[in-house]
Amino acid sequence: MSEGVARPAKKLVLGVIDALKPEMLDRAITEGRAPALAALRERGLYVRDSVAAFPSLTPVCAASIATGLSVDVHEVPATNWYHRGEERYVEYGSSFGATQAHGVRRSLIDTVYNLNLAHLTRERRTVFEHLDDAGLRTAGTTYLIYRGRTRHAPAVEGMYPRIARAAQFNYGTWGPGELFYADLFASRDTGCTSTLGMPGQRDQHTGCVGAHLVEQDLFDFLLFSLPDNDTHSHRRGPYAQVTSIASADHALERIMHVAGGIDAFLADHAVIVMSDHSQTAVEDRVSLSSALGDLHVLSPADADPAAADVAVCPVGRFAGIYALDPARSAEVATRVADRAREVDGVDLCARWDRDRSEAVVQSAQGELRFAAGGELAGPRGWRWSVEGDLGVLGLSVEDGRVRSRTYPDALRRLWTALSCRNSGDVLLSAAPGYEFADWGGSDHIGGGSHGSLHRHDSLGVILACGLEGAGPPEREQWSIEDVTPLALEHFGVADEGEVDSVG
Repeated sequence: MSEGVARPAKKLVLGVIDALKPEMLDRAITEGRAPALAALRERGLYVRDSVAAFPSLTPVCAASIATGLSVDVHEVPATNWYHRGEERYVEYGSSFGATQAHGVRRSLIDTVYNLNLAHLTRERRTVFEHLDDAGLRTAGTTYLIYRGRTRHAPAVEGMYPRIARAAQFNYGTWGPGELFYADLFASRDTGCTSTLGMPGQRDQHTGCVGAHLVEQDLFDFLLFSLPDNDTHSHRRGPYAQVTSIASADHALERIMHVAGGIDAFLADHAVIVMSDHSQTAVEDRVSLSSALGDLHVLSPADADPAAADVAVCPVGRFAGIYALDPARSAEVATRVADRAREVDGVDLCARWDRDRSEAVVQSAQGELRFAAGGELAGPRGWRWSVEGDLGVLGLSVEDGRVRSRTYPDALRRLWTALSCRNSGDVLLSAAPGYEFADWGGSDHIGGGSHGSLHRHDSLGVILACGLEGAGPPEREQWSIEDVTPLALEHFGVADEGEVDSVG
């Protein structure tokens, strides 16, 4: 253990319930379907408006949660994006159809390996790396961001590891001390299986593994991933979450039960449970073809990216568009944004004006320009100069402060997304009720989706109970980026922001 870092009185469990919607958590608790979450709400901090990253997509938010960093720093821009250096699309599993369109094996390698070991910045540490370096025992169940200091070979025993090896998943990886990832990696035999991470099985797997780890006292920090709520919401809509929240709560109850119940568990464990983002109902899909009709769109099967004008990355309620000729990027981005904002279902179009070092946001209503470092203060302390139609982002300005109820923390979230070196030249946010069809032609009409800047996709919960140190501070606007700092403070570990390397 590093000098000056003592083992804490309480271990810490960080539970991430994918797409947990605040009002649905309240309903589940009121109906008596979430007793473990009710106990946490009664005993500690309860935040109902923690803001997600933009785009409010799972890989982006997972990277922000596991690092405490904004998109421009952690460099994971979307679920589907265009890698300018490798001149290809990256796909982390928008849908099975999108995975097929981009190549199943390539998409799986991007998701399982490259996301952590190549795409996520190597210059800053994850929460696992911070705590590993402090000599603390780390553990994690299946989560998109898992990078740590321990080398793990692929799992060997069992049917599902054999299936993975047949698909040539033979590579090791770096993760927390105890890593359990979709049956591909299992640092020890727990008797738990996840059916290769199939939806509907993942929360059960997390609960099973977590109970084993608690019972055997195998961690100081556990990232307890509960993703099935997101899948359930995609299919049945965000207002059908009570059933899936109850399943997540059962997994939490399971780890509390093996410790002797809620009170006994909380005597030895601090807990943070949070959303990564929320969801909104989908009624229709957006077609970008009318806006981009005269531009050559690169398809996943195209062998020559130089022959195309743009790469288009639609996923959920977000789309990124990349101009492929650097010499024409400003011209193409302006043309795309001017046309896209007229398309039914497109709410906002954002791009850089590099000549003026400003961000430009357009909607059918008008245009807004803003830049960092002005006289107006945002809800998280960043300062801005703003000109144009404030109504584009629903902004209000009062006493030197700029806010938006419709698009929470809008300026900072847009700025960091546009500043990410892997982001598109134009970023599109869908209007409520709309979704962009992905490269597999999939959508969630009749269900729910996320990705946009809108509050319906962006606001989630944070429950925190039993943290050591000063505890959660007062904040005007909480963010998912605040959770890793809370975990580090609990363990007395400083984040010095230094350059770091994997392994």
